[in-house]
Amino acid sequence: MPETHRYTASLVTQGRHRFYTLTVPSDVLAKTCFVISRDEDPKEGFQRLLDRARAEQIADYIDNGLGTIPNSIVLSAQPEAEFRYERVRKTVEFVAHPKSFLILDGQHRVYGFSLATSDLRVPVVIYNDLSRQDESRLFIDINTKQRPVPNELLLDIRKLAAYQDDIETRLAEVFDLFNEMPASPLAGMLSPAKKRSGHISRVTFNAALKPLLGLFQETESEEIYRIVGGYVAAVQRGVGEYGLPVDVTNPITFRGFMLLFQDVARTVKDRHGSEYTVDNFYEALRPMFKNVKASAIKEPGNSVTAYHKILTDAFRAKFTL
Repeated sequence: MPETHRYTASLVTQGRHRFYTLTVPSDVLAKTCFVISRDEDPKEGFQRLLDRARAEQIADYIDNGLGTIPNSIVLSAQPEAEFRYERVRKTVEFVAHPKSFLILDGQHRVYGFSLATSDLRVPVVIYNDLSRQDESRLFIDINTKQRPVPNELLLDIRKLAAYQDDIETRLAEVFDLFNEMPASPLAGMLSPAKKRSGHISRVTFNAALKPLLGLFQETESEEIYRIVGGYVAAVQRGVGEYGLPVDVTNPITFRGFMLLFQDVARTVKDRHGSEYTVDNFYEALRPMFKNVKASAIKEPGNSVTAYHKILTDAFRAKFTL
């Protein structure tokens, strides 16, 4: 005889739909839930293929006891479940079958539960008696009306959660110095927690400075801020003096100039040793400002590599009398 499970549940009505809220052991979910992908069933399927790597991250998170996953898994009971609700006892009952429940939301969490060695109770929402059209529409509603937390905000609060690695910690410290120091060349141009027009977000800042960290090795964050700040100030001076149409807060522009940093810093070191001052950076950058065409950098486009090449070609242009 197939195994039957019974759990206390609450009946909820929203609009024309009714559903049941309860908690179910993760191992039971792993044994009774399934996903239809478009690849497996083009006619009736509507879910994307599952990412095993993502599920393994969830499994590791569970097995390492790092925290909780309070989000509800959303399911649709299938005929195989023989799903029943008992009003008097306020319980739901279903048969444990590999296709008892179709997952409408939370497929990677359930996949992760199946890979984990630990068990936990999981909040679940179960719809019953849905048509395939209803299931498809609910899937669309759930996955289009939820807005993910912006990456900028996640980066901003990772340090509060102590979830940063060494690289993230250093980038966060340098960003905060650029954002908070009164003499910062980027003062008033940074946005710590969200995207803002005319501002550099943490995501853009990290993408621009991460490739440079290898140059600094064990250098303290304050020294990185001083050196890179001198370079940024030199860029701003050149843009102003040569009247170039450059907005350093544009993500492509900012990252393009940061990619040029290594070549410019090497030139400064060849000429002045380790004196990475604004004046020395500007001296090294002057040929680039003289050679670059304003029309070539006015519109940064969508390619950091292409923009960087324009700057590099101008910086390395052959000297002539």
